[in-house]
Amino acid sequence: MRLQISRGLERLRERAGLTQIELAERTGFSRATVSRYEDWSDRRKVKWGTVRTLAEACGATAEERDALIEMAKSQDAGWWVRNPAVPEILNPLVSFEAAAEYERVTSTTLVPGLLQTREYARALLRAQGVHDDDRLEQEAEARMKRQEILDRGLRYWAVLDEVVLRRVVGNDRIMADQLGHLCEMAQRPTVDIQVLPFRAGPPSAPGQFLILGRDDERDPRNSMAVVYLELPRRGVYLDDPDDVTAYKNMFDRLRAQAAGPDETAQLLNTVRQEYIR
Repeated sequence: MRLQISRGLERLRERAGLTQIELAERTGFSRATVSRYEDWSDRRKVKWGTVRTLAEACGATAEERDALIEMAKSQDAGWWVRNPAVPEILNPLVSFEAAAEYERVTSTTLVPGLLQTREYARALLRAQGVHDDDRLEQEAEARMKRQEILDRGLRYWAVLDEVVLRRVVGNDRIMADQLGHLCEMAQRPTVDIQVLPFRAGPPSAPGQFLILGRDDERDPRNSMAVVYLELPRRGVYLDDPDDVTAYKNMFDRLRAQAAGPDETAQLLNTVRQEYIR
């Protein structure tokens, strides 16, 4: 949501042929305010009245202005806003997911959040140092809540390294249930899961990353794409078109290298049986 507001205001200003300083002078705001409203990584809430003034000063049509105002007013609508169970670094990510049509994710270590069972999430949180029972349940519930985006039609594609299947989180029963859940999720028409088996050799692209996007052919201005990289204690978001294209190409190489649907299903079931024995 914030990305759309910021990029929308920036496009309007550039279309009007104004610099940030000139727009600041025209509106009476400081240049710092204009810059902040165009900086989607700034986590402070934007005021819809300021959005309206900036848009009108740039000659926005009524439709363009009202769309930006509506997005600004909707900032408090998400369940994740000010939810203590959602880490601050994930707030933008969950917001992007709410606006996205597709999500592509690679993982070399753990099952991605949108595919985790509740027990797997609990065991992972414990391993990461969450020992208070109330907090653990709140954070596990937040992960389950986040997964509801899959029920609303998000096109989800995951490429998982085989190590994700074999790294034990919790115990064998939890892992067996988790792999069974992956098999079930892969049956959904909007979910694709591929495994990169050990025998396929080293990954054709390094690390793990997540791509979120939405394509609007009728109005490309409403399209969006962002890459998320999770680092210790913070997340990095990239929306430069060259960066997004580079990561999309890396994802395509990985999915071409990974096992297809049938072989993935067979591998999931084989490893699951190893946990059941």
